[in-house]
Amino acid sequence: MANEQSDDALLMVLRENARLSTAELARRLGVARSTVQSRLERLERSGVIRGYRVELGPAARVRQVQAHAMIAVEPSQQQGVERKLRGMPAVTALYTVSGPYDLIAILGAESTEALDASLDEVRASPGVKSTATSIVLSRRFER
Repeated sequence: MANEQSDDALLMVLRENARLSTAELARRLGVARSTVQSRLERLERSGVIRGYRVELGPAARVRQVQAHAMIAVEPSQQQGVERKLRGMPAVTALYTVSGPYDLIAILGAESTEALDASLDEVRASPGVKSTATSIVLSRRFER
């Protein structure tokens, strides 16, 4: 199997469960544990794998209010806005997009009040021209 195909197979298994041991990964992929370990190290070094994270399950997410904030940024201010949003614990993801808005921030908070305070902080950030926010009512599925 070519390296790229092997890497793709390894990444697919990791997406399902990044906590699997190297021995279990090797068993599932039908390769030696040392092969898995060297591939993981190479993928981490090259930046393909940037880290491993905790993904909250439905029980934890039920307690969290989530919103998607579309953000229009003043010209040449995007880096500063991104830096500000990166430092906000409520911002869990940030995407650049095409269209009338420049960014979409995913925010999560323990209450609507906390979410509102975070959204106020986003709107007050230097370089933010305008925002439009949608509160997530339910999740139909996630991958």
